[in-house]
Amino acid sequence: MSTDQQSIPQLKPIVLRAPRGAVTIDVPVILAPMSGVTDLPFRRLVRRMGAGLVVSEMIASWAMIHENAATLRMAEVVSGGGPSSVQLAGCEPEAMAEAARLAVDRGADLIDINFGCPVKKVAVGQMAGSALMRDEIQAARILTATVRAVDVPVTLKMRMGWDRQSLNAPRLAQIAEESGIAMVTVHGRTRQQFYEGIADWDFIADVKNAVSIPIIANGDITTEDQAAEALARSGADGVMIGRGAYGRPWFPAQVGSYLTTGRRIPAPDLATQHGILLEHYRAMRAHYGEHAGLRVARKHIGWYARGLPGAAEFRAAVNRLDEAEAVESLIAGLYERVMAHQAPLREAA
Repeated sequence: MSTDQQSIPQLKPIVLRAPRGAVTIDVPVILAPMSGVTDLPFRRLVRRMGAGLVVSEMIASWAMIHENAATLRMAEVVSGGGPSSVQLAGCEPEAMAEAARLAVDRGADLIDINFGCPVKKVAVGQMAGSALMRDEIQAARILTATVRAVDVPVTLKMRMGWDRQSLNAPRLAQIAEESGIAMVTVHGRTRQQFYEGIADWDFIADVKNAVSIPIIANGDITTEDQAAEALARSGADGVMIGRGAYGRPWFPAQVGSYLTTGRRIPAPDLATQHGILLEHYRAMRAHYGEHAGLRVARKHIGWYARGLPGAAEFRAAVNRLDEAEAVESLIAGLYERVMAHQAPLREAA
């Protein structure tokens, strides 16, 4: 389904109130928290390119409390240019509350609570993430404790439910609102679906109708038209973009433009994309160190190259290299070859 300009839902700023003061998301197009992806270099880049809000990778509350060095690095926030959120996961109210206090002390403008992670280690092994949708009493304790612990807005990200037989997101959203949660994001899948099947944007409308706080729609948004359709079908107040931003840090800004003005912003030309990739690659090396940064960067480099001629061979070559400068040369060679043949830009994931 394509959405014509006259039927595009018009996004409006979202204002989240808390004791410290209101936090405004001017354009509610949000970069989703994604483990191993939304590190500080990526969030900084996506923010600079126009996302309304960026959210950290999921951070285990106990690791935050113990001040694990890798965890503290994950919890670093993007300074300036708009609000930044740190997402926490855990199953103990006291630990979640303390981790939230630490994150706010380190600069978080918002705290997001994870009730959506489907992976076995978290949802089964730790009884956290999406497992908390099966225990509404404990979920309420965690939500209330976290809200009371900090003076910034606290938000929640969840799924439709554990499985098709327990679609309790509307009820849990009501519990969240009663607990003082300022905004809820709903991924339109159950835990048992993981990332398979099709996100159910229509179901998100049931959550929106159950509460008065803002609702954000998440799942399967990889084009501007899909973002508009997700908003129209869900009635949500904004959208959250996950895998659609892989290799396209400019995509949230494209969605924001389309949903606020109806204007489509073209993807950057190939020369500009090359520059963005180099900026991102160098930022990852500076953040993690030369060798670790190269390893982390490999998947991102592959995503940037997706859809370009020779991308598969390019990815294989990058994965074999262990020298950072050699990878830069390989990147330059790819873009020079493609630009020389004037290959068309790819607009979609």
